[in-house]
Amino acid sequence: MLMEASALPLTPFRRGKVRDVYVVDDERLLLVATDRVSAFDVVMAETIPHKGAVLTQITAWWLRQLESRVEHHMLSADMSEIVREVPQLRDHQRELAGRAMLCRRTTVFPVECVVRGYLSGSAWKEYRDSGTLAGEPLRKGMRESDRLDPPLFSPATKADEGHDENITVERMRSFIGDQWAGELERLSREVYEAGRAIAAERGIIIADTKFEFGRLKNRKEGEKVILVDEVLTPDSSRFWPADVYEPGHGQPSFDKQPLRDYLDAEKRAGRWDGNYPPPRLPNEVIHATSERYLDIYRRLTGRSLNTDASH
Repeated sequence: MLMEASALPLTPFRRGKVRDVYVVDDERLLLVATDRVSAFDVVMAETIPHKGAVLTQITAWWLRQLESRVEHHMLSADMSEIVREVPQLRDHQRELAGRAMLCRRTTVFPVECVVRGYLSGSAWKEYRDSGTLAGEPLRKGMRESDRLDPPLFSPATKADEGHDENITVERMRSFIGDQWAGELERLSREVYEAGRAIAAERGIIIADTKFEFGRLKNRKEGEKVILVDEVLTPDSSRFWPADVYEPGHGQPSFDKQPLRDYLDAEKRAGRWDGNYPPPRLPNEVIHATSERYLDIYRRLTGRSLNTDASH
């Protein structure tokens, strides 16, 4: 069942590019991953089959792998458990199966915590043009897709509309304060390294990824930082097959690369300026993108996606 947008008997909290978020109560939110897809920070008119379920279920899988290292917001991604907790959703089980997550409510930091293990994407474009990342110089002579040791922590602003912007760590500190900035960088690096090791066992390189964190009030401990939103998904990360990795050029990837390639071609041909509205997507691009999402789910978890199951 494709979902372009949800309509649930709960109070809407926000609608992002991909997720619809609802208030359950003062302490909990419901996150619903739709099948909307964005590229270059523009939401497409078409939906991608199975995308929402892949994003939710990969996130749930990763959080279970990582929970010994970092506290997170997930309470349940099991639809039967969610309905027991939120009975208002009983009549919506079929449409929400696999794509809903019940979460703890936090105050989310206004930055994307990007960790780059390889020089790719917007980082490569800036480096190629100016030798910098977010205005900070990198070492000379690097090639596209070169490994970065140690990985770079490269925060960005968050934009619900328009384009995210790479920023320096110093600018991030000015947004949220030294203490929180240091904690977000430490946790981002730790989660990335743990995820990179798990993925490597499955023949996958995590070239880069972005995390979000929130502050959770705790009566005993005061405020603490926990991992929120999606984690190490094809929307938030660049996954490469390790067996064909070769620096010096772009790499094949298990994400929405077919969509990006199509849009790049439209831009080069002068048929799209990179802003809204996007061009219509051919069926073959939609199908190829869906297959990439399903493929990375299989490779990471070791099983095929069951869209009727909760995880």
